[in-house]
Amino acid sequence: MLVCYITDRKQLPGDETTRRRLLIAKVGEAARCGVDFIQLREKDLSGRELEALAHDAVNMVRENSKPANRASIIRLLVNSRTDIGADGVHLRSDDVTPSDVRIIWGQCGAGTRPTIGVSCHSAEDVQRAASDRADFALFGPLFEKRDAQEMPTAGLENLRRACRENIPVLALGGITLENARACLDAGAAGVAGIRLFQENDISKVVELLR
Repeated sequence: MLVCYITDRKQLPGDETTRRRLLIAKVGEAARCGVDFIQLREKDLSGRELEALAHDAVNMVRENSKPANRASIIRLLVNSRTDIGADGVHLRSDDVTPSDVRIIWGQCGAGTRPTIGVSCHSAEDVQRAASDRADFALFGPLFEKRDAQEMPTAGLENLRRACRENIPVLALGGITLENARACLDAGAAGVAGIRLFQENDISKVVELLR
């Protein structure tokens, strides 16, 4: 079962400095617990601020990952940025294609294969992500929207359709310990969330999920 922690420092208490410190601590906690993907989703930051935060997050993941896990399991992905030095990137459904990212990544001489996730809101989006060589899709919002601008909730039947494509699909949007099983039963390869991890003991959440 794949597990993805999506960050949102604005949901953490305190001033900006405190929130960043708490966020980096959560990233370390997620790494220690063997979360598969950590998606740095801080869309309001400037390029320089995001780069600094990502640098700290990368170091935190490396410091808190077991050597056996570091290369094969835990991936730090930065939203829509291919130039920061993380393990990969997470793309919007209307972003550049994963195929383009792989070309850009190769031209930068990174020497590693990037892990690429894509946000998807329909089975057709998932099909495109698979065709464009993404590694996984985040499908949602499934049960709950994050904000008023998001797509309508998809529901389990649409998740079931999306999971027929040849790509791992992670359920997103209002995921809880209580409804995660229904997502897996619908064919999801795992789950993703913000509050599920930021508001709880990650080790306990991962243990119960798996």
